[in-house]
Amino acid sequence: MHEGCSEIFTAFVRSAGRQKGQYSKLVIDFHTHIFPDKMAPETIRFLEDKADIKAYGNGKRSGLLASMEDGDIAVSVVLPVVTKPRQFATINRCAAETTREFEGLKRRLISFGGIHPDTKDYRGELEQIRDLGLPGVKVHPEYQQVDIDDVRYIRIIQYARELGLYVTVHAGFDPGFPDGKHCTPGQIRNVLDEVSGDHLILAHLGGVHEWDDVEKLLIGRDVWFDTSAVCMSDISDEQYTRMIRSHGSGRILYATDWPWDDQKATVKRLCSLNLTAEEKDSILWRNGAAILGMKP
Repeated sequence: MHEGCSEIFTAFVRSAGRQKGQYSKLVIDFHTHIFPDKMAPETIRFLEDKADIKAYGNGKRSGLLASMEDGDIAVSVVLPVVTKPRQFATINRCAAETTREFEGLKRRLISFGGIHPDTKDYRGELEQIRDLGLPGVKVHPEYQQVDIDDVRYIRIIQYARELGLYVTVHAGFDPGFPDGKHCTPGQIRNVLDEVSGDHLILAHLGGVHEWDDVEKLLIGRDVWFDTSAVCMSDISDEQYTRMIRSHGSGRILYATDWPWDDQKATVKRLCSLNLTAEEKDSILWRNGAAILGMKP
């Protein structure tokens, strides 16, 4: 998958380099969002008001690329959300076009696809996403208003795995839905009791503001965590480090949720933790590169 960029990716790794005991400057951000230029200002304002938070970026592709340049981010994975089943074709066409446009470039955008649990043909749509060359799909239980342990999600996660696709899921609290409880650690545990989690990525370190329960119920399970939204949360460095160590750095993906968090600042915080250079390298790029089929 995405082997066309292997040569440029290898060159980027070698140019970044790493002296013994230091972390690599190469970074893959596994969780970002962009919107069409004409829609971005209005969309960002709407989401800021809905969630009562301030965005770090403008939500445009050009803004993400500028942030990547400033923060030494080699690859950003874009995660679209299908909020209505009828959006499937448009969103996934745009995802494929974005991925193809940046093939082989030093600063690379790779988009996941999107799918809604109410689709009447989840198998056919997942097959389309695979055929478009996209590495996975994003689902968002709060925006899609379905519990993650509902059979509609479980069958999507299972079939995606059979097709070799990864599934990234928003986990835990969402400030835009303060009363929402569609993806708690307990519900995710129910999912993992039904299907393998080796192709399932839980955003926000397993659950925004629910990290005590994540430690009790999910740490050590065969599932991926990404680090998005950690910097703008109240998690302590002690718990952040403990969760990485307990779960294993080989199952953690660096991520930001840009434009809602700052790429440069989140790398700095991760690298300030009491982790080894190899652990930091695993989180910052090695794990993401393996998922994306990039072999430097």
